Amino acid sequence: MKKEEIKELSTADLQERLAQMEKEYLQLKVNHAVSPLDNPAKITADRRMIARVKTELRARELKNK
Repeated sequence: MKKEEIKELSTADLQERLAQMEKEYLQLKVNHAVSPLDNPAKITADRRMIARVKTELRARELKNK
């Protein structure tokens, strides 16, 4: 998901996606701790995507104040 795609989504959709991505991220970390992943860079990519979504949500929150 690109930055432009994130901005197009509604706030409710972003919150849903964020919850889903955080759940997947935690599961990915647990799986990696048990047995190494084929692509450990996915952990970093997922963490950064979560940060992008949180940043957009916070920007919208500040804009609506």
